[in-house]
Amino acid sequence: MSAEQNLKKKNINLPKAPDPVGAYVASKIVGNLIFISGQLPLDSGGKLIKGKVGKELSLEQGQDAAKFCALNLLAQLKKICGSLDKVKGCVKITGYVNSIDSFVDQPKIINGASDLISQIFEDKGKHTRAAVSVNSLPLGASVEIEGIFEI
Repeated sequence: MSAEQNLKKKNINLPKAPDPVGAYVASKIVGNLIFISGQLPLDSGGKLIKGKVGKELSLEQGQDAAKFCALNLLAQLKKICGSLDKVKGCVKITGYVNSIDSFVDQPKIINGASDLISQIFEDKGKHTRAAVSVNSLPLGASVEIEGIFEI
């Protein structure tokens, strides 16, 4: 199935692609690659999911936040491409997790995003990745994810 068909099949409605909150662009095409700036976890109501994983948020809540980041990545991708079906694949995502010092399951948090991308793009969604713990993120966000896609 195509990416657009998978969205419909899974009853996923992409949010409006968020505008940048600083002096940068949300996405940029370089050759056959699209670079998507870091996306924050805005829930279905547009509310930012804030807090530290391991303190204010559980592992499961962190995974949900990562899914919302991935939805915003896909929204940015669709905005610049017009259709997710133009995407040949996901090359890499980098996930940043606002977590307490003793939290060591950052990869499990970012799996929330990786799983969603793989569900939408199937084999073309398999990607390289990094999952990094950070002390703080913009606006107090719990997770931030950036991505590189091939067109």
